[in-house]
Amino acid sequence: MRELGRLLTGTEAGLVAESLEDGESLTSAIGVIDLAKKAKVTDLVAGAGLRFKTEILAAALRGIEGARSTTRAVDTIWTMPGHLAQSGGLTTSLASLVDDARQSVVCSTYNFQKTSGMWRALRGAVERAGVSVRVYIDAEANEGGGPGPSTAEVAAWLSPGTVLQTKRFEGKRVRNHGRFLSIDHRFVVVTSANFSWSAEYGNVEFGVVIDDARLAARIEDEIRDAEPYLYEPPARA
Repeated sequence: MRELGRLLTGTEAGLVAESLEDGESLTSAIGVIDLAKKAKVTDLVAGAGLRFKTEILAAALRGIEGARSTTRAVDTIWTMPGHLAQSGGLTTSLASLVDDARQSVVCSTYNFQKTSGMWRALRGAVERAGVSVRVYIDAEANEGGGPGPSTAEVAAWLSPGTVLQTKRFEGKRVRNHGRFLSIDHRFVVVTSANFSWSAEYGNVEFGVVIDDARLAARIEDEIRDAEPYLYEPPARA
């Protein structure tokens, strides 16, 4: 069970447990988890002798859900001119989290520049098998024609990931000022910084990194629910 707990996120464990509690078979229940994990999960469950003991397995998965859903750690990240920042550097912290992603990256920013460390980090994420990438950006801040890429260029760079730009809501423009990342449905970064060189190296910017699967799920669910009303795919370049 310990290895299964390391493999599954709290959200995945809870969803599989719920399906088992509803009377579904293990084969059906694990349909909600990442495809790359299914064979390993089946092997671990069979090795523990729980393939057909669904009540015991569901209880064990609820335990994993609880263990993975608590806030484990909170840390700060900073950008300051020169070498004034004494705690985790924003650029290295964000890029490192994205580089370590094995399931998903969901992020939101106002401005996205090629000079940002996130430009290559997110490209690396979309190229890794089994990692889904979803990016929300401001349409007007990334119109193109200026020093930065257009939303269409960002979408092309991060294909086959998903890039969504703001659209008008009730006739008014929507600005995407929410700046966050959610990594592997577990690690959440909330930051004042845009994805740009100045924000990551020259400005005074602050953020927090939170290890909390439940918070990650709430953030991801909230913005996905808002998608039909506030976001749309960019027009192709």
